[in-house]
Amino acid sequence: MSHPLATRTSAATLQLVAPRAVDLPALLAFELENRAFFEATINARPADYYSAEGVGAAIEQAQREARDDRAYQYLLWDSGALVGRVNLTKVRRAHFHSAEVGYRIAQSAGGRGLASEAVRQVLAKAFGEHGLVRVEATARPENEGSTRVLQKNGFTPFGRSHRSFELAGIWYDLLHFERRAEA
Repeated sequence: MSHPLATRTSAATLQLVAPRAVDLPALLAFELENRAFFEATINARPADYYSAEGVGAAIEQAQREARDDRAYQYLLWDSGALVGRVNLTKVRRAHFHSAEVGYRIAQSAGGRGLASEAVRQVLAKAFGEHGLVRVEATARPENEGSTRVLQKNGFTPFGRSHRSFELAGIWYDLLHFERRAEA
C-alpha cells in the first residue's frame, strides 16, 4: 500500500546512473539516512562503510567491477535527488550470461513505484547493453512489496530455499525468481 501523501513519479524523471566519484556526498548521505531502515531487512554493511572513505572505496570497487564485467551498480535519481540503488551482481558469462538483481529505495521515497521502475530500467540495461539473457532475484516470502515488484517486471518464481538467510540471529526462507530476455 502506498503512503497517502506519496505522489507518483514519472518514469521520465527517473535516471539510473553508474556511481561516480562526484556522487560520494549524496551516496554517503543516502546510506546514513537509510541505514536503520535497510538494516531492519538486510544484513548490515561493515561499520567503516559509513564514512567518506568507505563510500569512496565502494564507488571505486563498483567502477572496477563494471569494467571487469562482474557487476553493474546504479544509483536511482529522481529530479536531482538520490532515492535508491539497483544492482546487477554475480555476472556469469560463459554458458550463462546471467546476473542477480537487487535494489533498495529510500524510506522517504517508498510507495511511489520507484522500485518497480528501477527494476524495469535495469532489466532494459541487462538485456540490452549488457547482453544478459537471464536475471535472477530473491525475496523473503513475507516481503510482499518486493515480490510484487519482481512479478510486475515479469519475474516468475522457480523455487524456495528454506532457512537460507540469517538476519539478527533469525533464519528466513527465500523465494527465488527469474526473468529471461525476450526471444
